[in-house]
Amino acid sequence: MKYIMLAMMVTVTCLAQESEGYVIPFASEGNRIELAVENRAASTSSNVTVEVTNSPSWITFPSTKKTIPDLRAQTEMAASFPFSVDKTAPVGKTDHLTFLISLPNGQSWQKDITVSVGPPDRFELFQNYPNPLNPATTISYQLTSPSKVQLVIYNLLGQQVITLVNGEREAGFHQETWNASFLASGLYIYRITATDQSGNQIIQNRTMSLLK
Repeated sequence: MKYIMLAMMVTVTCLAQESEGYVIPFASEGNRIELAVENRAASTSSNVTVEVTNSPSWITFPSTKKTIPDLRAQTEMAASFPFSVDKTAPVGKTDHLTFLISLPNGQSWQKDITVSVGPPDRFELFQNYPNPLNPATTISYQLTSPSKVQLVIYNLLGQQVITLVNGEREAGFHQETWNASFLASGLYIYRITATDQSGNQIIQNRTMSLLK
C-alpha cells in the first residue's frame, strides 16, 4: 500500500500567518498557495492530483486542479495554485479553502486552510460609474476600518440633494446606487465623510455629470 503524506507550505505575496489562519491582502493579485506532497512509500506514485474542492466566492483560481505525474519514493513535490482576491471580499471574516489529494487507486486525503482578508491600506472614494449618468449610477468607496459614513449629494449651489448613506459600515469595499431621474441635467458633487471608532475623520469630494 502506498502512503502519501500531505505537508502544508504557503507562499503568498505579502501574506501573514496568524493564530486564526492566513491573512490575504485586500483586492490583491499574484498570490500563490503551494501544497507540498510528500511520498513516504517505497515506490513511485504516478498521477497524483491536487484539487481545490471548496473555496470562498471572492477567491479566483485560474486553475483548480494540478497533477504531479511522478512522485518518487521518499521525495516531496509542490502543487502551486495562483489566485486573486476580489475587492468585494468581506474584510476580517474567516473562511476556508479545501484541497483534495487523490491517487488513481482511489485513495484520497483532504487539507483545509483557514483564510481571511486584511483591510484596505488606504481610504478611497472612487469615481462614480457610469459618468455621465442617465439616470442611475453607482458610487463606490473603501474603508480601512469600521466607520460612521455619510454620503451626501449636492448641486453646484451647495444645496443638499439627497443623503445616500448615514450609518455604520465595516472595513472594506462598498457600493451605493443613486437614481437621479427626478433631477435636471448638470453637474453634481458627492461628498463622503468617514469617522472611525477613534474619532479620526476623512472627507473626500468628487464631481459627476447628469446628462439626460
